[in-house]
Amino acid sequence: MKVQGKKVLVSLVSLCMGALLFVSGSALAEGVSIAVLDMQQVVLGSELGKAAQKEIEKKVKELEKTFKADEESLMALQEEIEKKSSVWSDEKKQDKAIEFQKLRRDLRVKQDDANVELKQLQEKQLAPIFKELEDVVKKYAKDKGYAIILPGQAVLYAVDSVDITKEVTEALNAKSK
Repeated sequence: MKVQGKKVLVSLVSLCMGALLFVSGSALAEGVSIAVLDMQQVVLGSELGKAAQKEIEKKVKELEKTFKADEESLMALQEEIEKKSSVWSDEKKQDKAIEFQKLRRDLRVKQDDANVELKQLQEKQLAPIFKELEDVVKKYAKDKGYAIILPGQAVLYAVDSVDITKEVTEALNAKSK
């Protein structure tokens, strides 16, 4: 995880813990219900999430095919350089080294572009799911009387009885049909 990602996670955990401490003084004494939800598990376990994952995997395989030929030609050039460089002139060695560096750089650029494309696809596929999930969680919380639903990743400990992941996954699947 990148440093910035860790800072965001620490901030999120601090915010949740602060909110929990704030609520715990007066609201918990009044019987406020709190639940825990593993959003990643809900998304990956839902029918919408599985469909999105299939689309993403399809794109990954498609991109891998495009890289395979480039990787093979790069490996072939490397083998050629290793086998024949002893009989080549210095100028030819330099030309082949430049060609190798260019191919490697081009491959890296293609891989970076593919990573950006995959990230955009993930966002495109997951954004509607998260919107739908938000609606389902709000309705579920209202129907079941939960005042607070915390992301499972921000909670250090919770008894199993407050984990609503399975129920929310089922509600999301039911709504998406």
